[in-house]
Amino acid sequence: MLTPLLLETIKIKDGNIYNLIYHQKRCDMSRLHIFHSKEALSLKDTIQAPPKGLWRCRILYNKEIHSVEYIPYVEKNIHILKIISSPINYAFKYANRDDLNMLLKLEKNVDEVIIEKKGYLRDTTISNIAFYDGEQWFTPTHPLLKGTMRERLLDQGFLQTKEIQKENLSEYTQVALMNAMIGFKILKNITISDTKGKHYDY
Repeated sequence: MLTPLLLETIKIKDGNIYNLIYHQKRCDMSRLHIFHSKEALSLKDTIQAPPKGLWRCRILYNKEIHSVEYIPYVEKNIHILKIISSPINYAFKYANRDDLNMLLKLEKNVDEVIIEKKGYLRDTTISNIAFYDGEQWFTPTHPLLKGTMRERLLDQGFLQTKEIQKENLSEYTQVALMNAMIGFKILKNITISDTKGKHYDY
């Protein structure tokens, strides 16, 4: 049986490494849970940050570091999203994203999908998600993946967790996506639809 590869995607801008503490924490937790590895695997010692530009540092690892790449980052434009239901599991950040990619590939004329599982909204294929009710930002209590930016904003008290269903979307005035590369980004001029054709505009 092949040993699965895990992935950390880390933002590097002009030589600065972002959110490294949270990436290290997830790396340690994943290796302990999956491989029972207690030895330290320092991401900081692995990274040689490019001095200029915006880069996506892509680290593949299992018990040991498998590879490190530095890829110029281009942000994805998102304006049309669709809520789809799926039983998908992605509790650990595996390098193999075939199941996630297939969910998006099956939907035509959308920029991203919001995954609904057991009646509750979870994540998009590339990010955690948050909704603003006019006073507070809320993120789903049980995401598919506990992203590093999500964890940081929860620790800071900026986010609160809440079970969110598509039927509740009219209660919110803004939508944001968050991941290691985009940080916390409030979406503008977007439409969210569901499989029944109902639309929510933000």
